[in-house]
Amino acid sequence: MNGVEAFLLGRALMKIGEQAMPRPESGPPGPVRSVVVVLGDVVSHPGTTVGEIAARTGLPQSQVSTAVARLEQAGSVDTEPDPADRRRRLVRPAAEPSARVAEVRATTIDDALAVALTGPDGTAPHPDTVREVTAALELLARRLTPAVRAR
Repeated sequence: MNGVEAFLLGRALMKIGEQAMPRPESGPPGPVRSVVVVLGDVVSHPGTTVGEIAARTGLPQSQVSTAVARLEQAGSVDTEPDPADRRRRLVRPAAEPSARVAEVRATTIDDALAVALTGPDGTAPHPDTVREVTAALELLARRLTPAVRAR
Protein backbone atom coordinates (compact mmCIF):
# COMPACT_ATOMS: atom_id res chain seq x y z
CA MET A 1 0.00 0.00 0.00
CA ASN A 2 1.32 3.45 -0.82
CA GLY A 3 0.49 6.84 0.70
CA VAL A 4 -2.23 7.64 -1.82
CA GLU A 5 -3.95 4.31 -1.21
CA ALA A 6 -3.75 4.83 2.56
CA PHE A 7 -5.18 8.35 2.16
CA LEU A 8 -8.07 7.13 -0.01
CA LEU A 9 -8.78 4.30 2.44
CA GLY A 10 -8.89 6.84 5.26
CA ARG A 11 -11.40 8.97 3.34
CA ALA A 12 -13.57 5.91 2.66
CA LEU A 13 -13.48 4.97 6.35
CA MET A 14 -14.41 8.53 7.38
CA LYS A 15 -17.43 8.40 5.09
CA ILE A 16 -18.50 5.04 6.54
CA GLY A 17 -18.13 6.46 10.06
CA GLU A 18 -20.12 9.57 9.20
CA GLN A 19 -22.91 7.50 7.66
CA ALA A 20 -23.03 5.27 10.74
CA MET A 21 -23.38 8.15 13.22
CA PRO A 22 -26.90 8.42 14.60
CA ARG A 23 -28.46 11.80 13.87
CA PRO A 24 -29.22 13.98 16.91
CA GLU A 25 -32.90 14.28 17.82
CA SER A 26 -32.67 18.02 18.38
CA GLY A 27 -30.53 20.82 17.10
CA PRO A 28 -28.87 21.13 13.74
CA PRO A 29 -27.09 17.98 12.56
CA GLY A 30 -24.06 19.90 11.23
CA PRO A 31 -20.83 18.39 9.98
CA VAL A 32 -19.61 15.37 11.92
CA ARG A 33 -15.98 15.27 10.83
CA SER A 34 -14.74 18.38 12.67
CA VAL A 35 -16.64 17.40 15.82
CA VAL A 36 -15.03 13.95 15.85
CA VAL A 37 -11.57 15.43 15.16
CA VAL A 38 -11.99 17.92 18.01
CA LEU A 39 -13.27 15.26 20.42
CA GLY A 40 -10.34 13.00 19.56
CA ASP A 41 -7.94 15.85 20.31
CA VAL A 42 -9.66 16.66 23.62
CA VAL A 43 -9.48 13.01 24.69
CA SER A 44 -5.75 12.99 23.89
CA HIS A 45 -5.13 16.41 25.48
CA PRO A 46 -7.59 17.00 28.36
CA GLY A 47 -7.62 20.49 29.86
CA THR A 48 -6.77 22.16 26.57
CA THR A 49 -7.93 25.43 25.00
CA VAL A 50 -9.75 26.03 21.72
CA GLY A 51 -6.64 27.75 20.34
CA GLU A 52 -4.45 24.78 21.22
CA ILE A 53 -6.92 22.37 19.61
CA ALA A 54 -6.96 24.52 16.47
CA ALA A 55 -3.15 24.55 16.34
CA ARG A 56 -2.89 20.76 16.73
CA THR A 57 -5.70 19.82 14.35
CA GLY A 58 -5.23 22.48 11.69
CA LEU A 59 -8.93 23.37 11.91
CA PRO A 60 -9.92 27.06 11.95
CA GLN A 61 -10.48 28.35 15.49
CA SER A 62 -14.10 29.25 14.66
CA GLN A 63 -14.76 25.65 13.57
CA VAL A 64 -13.16 24.32 16.76
CA SER A 65 -15.30 26.69 18.87
CA THR A 66 -18.45 25.50 17.10
CA ALA A 67 -17.45 21.85 17.57
CA VAL A 68 -16.71 22.40 21.28
CA ALA A 69 -20.12 24.05 21.73
CA ARG A 70 -21.83 21.09 20.02
CA LEU A 71 -19.83 18.61 22.10
CA GLU A 72 -20.66 20.47 25.31
CA GLN A 73 -24.36 20.55 24.40
CA ALA A 74 -24.23 16.79 23.67
CA GLY A 75 -22.58 16.12 27.03
CA SER A 76 -19.30 14.90 25.53
CA VAL A 77 -17.06 17.60 27.01
CA ASP A 78 -17.02 20.00 29.92
CA THR A 79 -15.46 23.45 29.89
CA GLU A 80 -14.20 25.67 32.69
CA PRO A 81 -12.40 29.03 32.88
CA ASP A 82 -8.63 28.85 32.40
CA PRO A 83 -7.07 29.96 35.73
CA ALA A 84 -4.14 31.49 33.82
CA ASP A 85 -6.41 33.59 31.56
CA ARG A 86 -10.09 33.90 32.52
CA ARG A 87 -10.98 34.91 28.94
CA ARG A 88 -10.16 31.38 27.75
CA ARG A 89 -11.87 28.12 28.60
CA LEU A 90 -10.28 24.75 29.23
CA VAL A 91 -11.92 21.78 27.51
CA ARG A 92 -11.88 18.23 28.87
CA PRO A 93 -13.87 15.05 28.29
CA ALA A 94 -17.09 14.96 30.32
CA ALA A 95 -16.80 13.08 33.61
CA GLU A 96 -20.14 11.40 33.01
CA PRO A 97 -21.06 10.67 29.37
CA SER A 98 -24.53 11.81 28.32
CA ALA A 99 -27.25 9.68 26.76
CA ARG A 100 -26.18 11.04 23.35
CA VAL A 101 -22.59 9.91 23.92
CA ALA A 102 -23.82 6.47 24.97
CA GLU A 103 -26.01 6.30 21.84
CA VAL A 104 -23.11 7.20 19.53
CA ARG A 105 -20.77 4.71 21.23
CA ALA A 106 -23.37 1.93 21.02
CA THR A 107 -24.06 2.42 17.30
CA THR A 108 -22.06 0.09 15.09
CA ILE A 109 -20.91 0.65 11.53
CA ASP A 110 -22.45 -2.62 10.33
CA ASP A 111 -25.14 -1.12 8.07
CA ALA A 112 -22.88 1.59 6.63
CA LEU A 113 -20.13 -0.98 6.03
CA ALA A 114 -22.56 -3.30 4.24
CA VAL A 115 -23.59 -0.41 1.98
CA ALA A 116 -19.94 0.42 1.25
CA LEU A 117 -19.24 -3.23 0.39
CA THR A 118 -22.24 -3.56 -1.92
CA GLY A 119 -21.17 -4.55 -5.42
CA PRO A 120 -21.46 -2.18 -8.39
CA ASP A 121 -24.48 -4.17 -9.56
CA GLY A 122 -26.23 -3.70 -6.19
CA THR A 123 -25.37 -7.18 -4.93
CA ALA A 124 -25.21 -7.29 -1.14
CA PRO A 125 -21.86 -8.42 0.29
CA HIS A 126 -21.57 -11.96 1.62
CA PRO A 127 -21.84 -12.00 5.45
CA ASP A 128 -18.36 -13.56 5.66
CA THR A 129 -16.95 -10.55 3.77
CA VAL A 130 -18.58 -8.13 6.21
CA ARG A 131 -17.22 -10.12 9.18
CA GLU A 132 -13.73 -10.27 7.64
CA VAL A 133 -13.61 -6.52 6.96
CA THR A 134 -15.01 -5.75 10.43
CA ALA A 135 -12.32 -7.91 12.04
CA ALA A 136 -9.62 -6.13 10.00
CA LEU A 137 -10.98 -2.71 11.01
CA GLU A 138 -11.08 -3.73 14.69
CA LEU A 139 -7.43 -4.84 14.46
CA LEU A 140 -6.43 -1.52 12.84
CA ALA A 141 -8.36 0.42 15.48
CA ARG A 142 -6.61 -1.44 18.32
CA ARG A 143 -3.19 -0.84 16.76
CA LEU A 144 -3.56 2.71 15.45
CA THR A 145 -6.11 4.56 17.58
CA PRO A 146 -4.99 5.55 21.10
CA ALA A 147 -8.55 6.07 22.41
CA VAL A 148 -9.57 2.59 21.26
CA ARG A 149 -6.43 1.01 22.75
CA ALA A 150 -7.25 2.55 26.14
CA ARG A 151 -10.64 0.79 26.35
